[in-house]
Amino acid sequence: MGLLLITSQVFFMIDSINCRGYKLRFNRTLIMGILNVTPDSFYDGGCYDKVELAVEQAKRMRSDGADIIDVGGESTRPGSKPVSAEEEIKRVKPVLELLVEEVDAPISIDTYKPTVAEKALSLGAHMINDVTGLSNPDMRRVAASYNAPVVIMHMKGTPRNMQDNPVYVDVVSEIKIFLEERVSLALKDGVNDIIIDPGIGFGKTLEHNITILRRLQDFKSIGYPLLVGPSRKSFIGALTGLPVHDRLEGTLAAVSIAVMNGADIVRVHDVKACRRVIQVVDAVRRKTL
Repeated sequence: MGLLLITSQVFFMIDSINCRGYKLRFNRTLIMGILNVTPDSFYDGGCYDKVELAVEQAKRMRSDGADIIDVGGESTRPGSKPVSAEEEIKRVKPVLELLVEEVDAPISIDTYKPTVAEKALSLGAHMINDVTGLSNPDMRRVAASYNAPVVIMHMKGTPRNMQDNPVYVDVVSEIKIFLEERVSLALKDGVNDIIIDPGIGFGKTLEHNITILRRLQDFKSIGYPLLVGPSRKSFIGALTGLPVHDRLEGTLAAVSIAVMNGADIVRVHDVKACRRVIQVVDAVRRKTL
């Protein structure tokens, strides 16, 4: 455990977590590389829906500096429709089987379905990234039984309706309360290694997302590593007027702000560019010279 000083209060901060054979250390900002094996994800849908292409991309991201590979078999873009657990497993199973053998890095399964998470962990995946914040108690049971780390993310509504006029009185305070409650439930159910994520773009307006980035330090008092995922999202498009495939510079700006304001992990598509940016920001924030 490390110490983190914010204003006049001292908080205990976890400086590493166990990841089923790996150890994630937070002496520098870590990168989670996004690998969507879906036909309809908002940026790379259909790009890696063939096993060999997905594995090649995972290896490329690892070479470019990814510390974690996050594999998703269902799009959670705004307006997306859910797929069955059977279909999701069909998409991720052959990819996971190869990744755990051929990529020397923790493999995360991006799912909110306990049956998918359990299958992935049984195949050798190392952690769970749940956009519903472990809302299903069976997901907490699965994570605890496999001693797997979890990412607890905040989302207002569901992917299909989350952008239908989301309203908060105080977006940061409300997300913080949600995360604290879900962390408490996870600990009670035997989940030991936890990462929190305020859920940029998941049931938030442009103003909400900007406020979250500006006030990221508020989440540090929860006492767990903080993940932020701004990569190529619509708030960047709203600010720049640019389509998803032309949002790299905006993403790099958002990543820089997130890291400077306390992010311990960033979840991104463009690993090489983000790694180069983070090296500079970490030198300032964490004094990693």
